[in-house]
Amino acid sequence: MELFEKKISSRQVFDGVVVKLFVDQVELPDGKTAIREVVRHPGAVCVIPVTDDNEVIMVRQFRYAMGEALLEVPAGKLEPNEDPLEAALRELEEESGVVAKRVEHIGELYTTVAIFDERIQMYLATGLTYKNAHPDDGEFLEVEKIPLSTLVNMVMNGEIKDSKTQIAILKADKILRERNAL
Repeated sequence: MELFEKKISSRQVFDGVVVKLFVDQVELPDGKTAIREVVRHPGAVCVIPVTDDNEVIMVRQFRYAMGEALLEVPAGKLEPNEDPLEAALRELEEESGVVAKRVEHIGELYTTVAIFDERIQMYLATGLTYKNAHPDDGEFLEVEKIPLSTLVNMVMNGEIKDSKTQIAILKADKILRERNAL
């Protein structure tokens, strides 16, 4: 049996500023049909900026859906046809005022695979210099510098709940440990 669901029909039921919601009818591998609700998202980027002293430039912002201020790596959605690396550099400077000499892609994250098609391209930024942050209108952030080792402990203790931030921290820690061990 092939693990694949064939789309039979699709109906858009919501067209928002960031997301679109579709209700699709699909044919299952056994030939039966089912309904799938899919939230379409333009995609996003996140950047973990690590200083020469192994500190990370983090942002704290209120997330309305969760009802609390969360500690996160700088991130943002892609503009139409925007190159993810360019978006990562833009978001890094806008949110934290940081410019990086070196930026490397460290993976792709599927956020909520049961209902969202959002993909986040993840980047590690090093060789940092500082400018003034200039967040988007309506975006309010606090910038914090926290040791990477502290952030790893915060992830493991459940203090950092945002998935992209958890994964970026753990991946960056492993990459930098392996790089420094060579």
